[in-house]
Amino acid sequence: MKPYQRYILSIITGLLLSLAWSELSAGLVLLIALIPLFFVEEFFYQNKLQYSSIRVFNHAYIAFLTWNIASTWWIYYASFFGAVGAVVCNSFLYAFVFWQFHITKRKLGYSAGYISLMVFWCAFEYLHFNWDFDWPWLILGNGFSHNIKIIQWYEFTGTLGGSLWALFINILLFRTYLYYKENQLKFSKKILFWLITTIGLIIIPITFSLIRYFTYSETVNPVNIVVTQPNIDPYNDKFSSMDVAEQLDIMLNLANSVGDSKTDFFVAPETVIPYNIWEEKLSESDDIKYIIPFLRKFYNSEFVLGASTLKEYKQGETVPASARSFSDTAIFYDSYNTALMLDTNNIQIYHKSRLVTGVEKIPYPEYLNFLSSLAVDLGGSTGTLGRQANRIPFVSKKKNIKIAPVICYESLFGEFVSEYVKNGANLIFVITNDGWWEDTPGYKQHLTYSCLRAIETRRSIARSANTGISCFINQRGDIIQATKWWKQAVIKGQINANSQITFYVEFGDYIGRISAFIAVLLFLYRLVVGFRKKYS
Repeated sequence: MKPYQRYILSIITGLLLSLAWSELSAGLVLLIALIPLFFVEEFFYQNKLQYSSIRVFNHAYIAFLTWNIASTWWIYYASFFGAVGAVVCNSFLYAFVFWQFHITKRKLGYSAGYISLMVFWCAFEYLHFNWDFDWPWLILGNGFSHNIKIIQWYEFTGTLGGSLWALFINILLFRTYLYYKENQLKFSKKILFWLITTIGLIIIPITFSLIRYFTYSETVNPVNIVVTQPNIDPYNDKFSSMDVAEQLDIMLNLANSVGDSKTDFFVAPETVIPYNIWEEKLSESDDIKYIIPFLRKFYNSEFVLGASTLKEYKQGETVPASARSFSDTAIFYDSYNTALMLDTNNIQIYHKSRLVTGVEKIPYPEYLNFLSSLAVDLGGSTGTLGRQANRIPFVSKKKNIKIAPVICYESLFGEFVSEYVKNGANLIFVITNDGWWEDTPGYKQHLTYSCLRAIETRRSIARSANTGISCFINQRGDIIQATKWWKQAVIKGQINANSQITFYVEFGDYIGRISAFIAVLLFLYRLVVGFRKKYS
């Protein structure tokens, strides 16, 4: 294989992967996307005495860099350096995983090698959900988010099940080809067996999913919801020229235009109140007082909305690494991206906990907090924000149900959202501001990830975006009453509350945990085998 052929194959893999994140609804391409890169890896494996393993890393990096650029180029609208950092680092990490598969294959042979690819990949994606450098946007299983009818089984596996499925089918198809090539391009019973097995493992999950999709019936437990989309420019108005009262007027007028005595909840976007208010005096703040007359009018309703809040730590309280201090004082406080649930008598508070790296947090602030000054300023609170340790749902005093408040980036994390459901959440409200990326695939991808959360948890979702797409999502993951991009809008609808627990909610990302355990064993076994060969 000539060098230019290897580079072309690497780029083809990157382009095929990126198709799943396009608007072509091409998730099934993930079942073959890695095969061109497998040909490159196989070339270096067959010629391992001539080439070092690092060559595989280089080609894998080209493939995954192509994938990352083609799928997430739009980040540069928010931050050029953020886009470069996300693309370069994420490509490096996926290439490292692929490289480790190649090294394992060199040392332990084909079977162990391809098993290692699946467990290393899924273990890394599990890590990507759970460490402070998290960036799970391109988790392989997310690539099926435009194809919800064929992945209803995510209620059992979550997105890592989609990743494992895609990897396994790629491997089976490629190994079948290798058997065919070894058999001098003639069919045999062995080749036929592998071909039938592969086709079966494609058709069976899809068939099960289609049956599940068309036969799934929601328990009728209707909740009446009004969702607002104020559509206030986050760059030029929201955090600069427009005052809070003017922004609240837009939101309240929209809500008032369709609200009635049967409305159970009004939902407004992230940071509707964009400037910091002290939590110790929330009920006394002018911004909250501005909303109270509306709540008195709709006294049967509750209001969920986003705000930027501050909390001061009293003397003797534990001060976390995220806390800031007033200049020249020993007084510390935390800044939060917050969701509030209001009625005329009560305020419930939730602090966003999955924060955007480089904007809302500096990774591992205990050690790297000195980098806070480098955080990208997108309005509202920036730097390292405070977080909430537990997923405690909002409790509706009037409807006797519980709400999972999910703020923006948090909607990417399946197990994280499922913890709300474990704690009794019957509905999910996603509040966000997707206007940072202009009219690009970014906000559309973000929307479809909420569809995955609906399937995993079998919870209906009300999604309110300041700019982006607001909608309702049913328990099958169907998007209902979607608003248009960059249009001021309000929608009114019914969604069903649910109290049943799915297998995925019960066990979370078990595929990732099992993969991490096997990956460690494989890595240790590889070290032992290498040690024995060296000293035998």
